[in-house]
Amino acid sequence: MVKKELTVRNAAGIHCRPSSVIIAKAAEYPDHEFLLTSANGSSSLTSILDLLALGIQCGEKITLTVSGAKEEEACGVLAEALEREYDFK
Repeated sequence: MVKKELTVRNAAGIHCRPSSVIIAKAAEYPDHEFLLTSANGSSSLTSILDLLALGIQCGEKITLTVSGAKEEEACGVLAEALEREYDFK
């Protein structure tokens, strides 16, 4: 199991578009378990609605926990997606 503390950098927080990217990245690791924890609760990153329900805002500290065969790799990919500054047109 790998655990990493992250800071959300996207100015609008984790809204619909970033959530869809994050959930898609998690789906690339089907044999892994993800748990994202924020001040408002947690999400397994299997449902965009669960992730959106956390209401994660810019600057918020979150914790990502990953377990599976390629947990280090998966954690790195998901951490980048969660901390990324998205520029959707």
